[in-house]
Amino acid sequence: MPYEINPKKHLNQENSVTFFLMTEKGFNFLKVMSKKYRSLFNLVVVGSDKAIAKDFEGEIINFCEEEKIPCVKKSEFSGIKTKYAIAISWRWLINHPPENLIIFHDSLLPKYRGFSPLVNALINEEKEIGVTALFGANDYDTGAIITQFKSKISYPIKIYDAIQINHENYIKCADFVLTSLLKGEILKASEQAESESSYSVWRDEEDYKIDWSRKAGEIRRLIDAVGFPYKGASTFYDGKLIRIIAAEESANLKIENRDPGKIIFLRNGEPFIICGEGILKITEAYIEENGFRSPFLPLPKYRIRFSNA
Repeated sequence: MPYEINPKKHLNQENSVTFFLMTEKGFNFLKVMSKKYRSLFNLVVVGSDKAIAKDFEGEIINFCEEEKIPCVKKSEFSGIKTKYAIAISWRWLINHPPENLIIFHDSLLPKYRGFSPLVNALINEEKEIGVTALFGANDYDTGAIITQFKSKISYPIKIYDAIQINHENYIKCADFVLTSLLKGEILKASEQAESESSYSVWRDEEDYKIDWSRKAGEIRRLIDAVGFPYKGASTFYDGKLIRIIAAEESANLKIENRDPGKIIFLRNGEPFIICGEGILKITEAYIEENGFRSPFLPLPKYRIRFSNA
């Protein structure tokens, strides 16, 4: 059943919303929305994520300092003092009444509830991506939906480009929600269709590893989906961790002894790798060792086998 709340009963224009922000999504949201709805910004709580290459914690803090927006790190946060809280790209549970907590989630709920929804959607070759604004709930991403916006995409597409496309959906959702809060209008929401729900599970370093026994197209989508701002897909050669940043599918060949992970050709220093089905040409990669990166291409030889350990 749909339900609604009326923020006009509680909203104080000078002391209204606590924002929980992290990653580039939160930073982009902050830059645009703080200009348009400055009176709603009571406090920004910023989180960090060292599991990704660039988490934008510093950018969020610096922007708040420049614009004189109150801001604290998650580790210094003492509790929500406002009636409403809004979370963008936030990883942790927020202790606040669900009916006063508004979450922005980068999937078209009820599909891809949970973690890394955009990454997993790209790996699964979804044709549409989007953002959902919803109320909080006891179980993550199950709250009533306030609004959604979506975009069609085509492949190949890298995660950074998908984030930029989805940024427009964040802005549309935010305009809808923040305009309603600013005007004191009723926020209407509808319960999710449980029969259509799916879940997106958290990812860690193990999930960056390439399984060369999979199809070339699947491996390329993984490479594209976990690239910058994430660490990048990984494989191993001679005990060294190799980050694969860019790859292209090549014409398939009949290989009598198909051994996934072996290089079959080396052209202009770029390796063509046998996959479980198809061939993948690596065009950009580096060695990651002790926190430093060094070039991996061009390769001087092709008698190389990549592994996932």
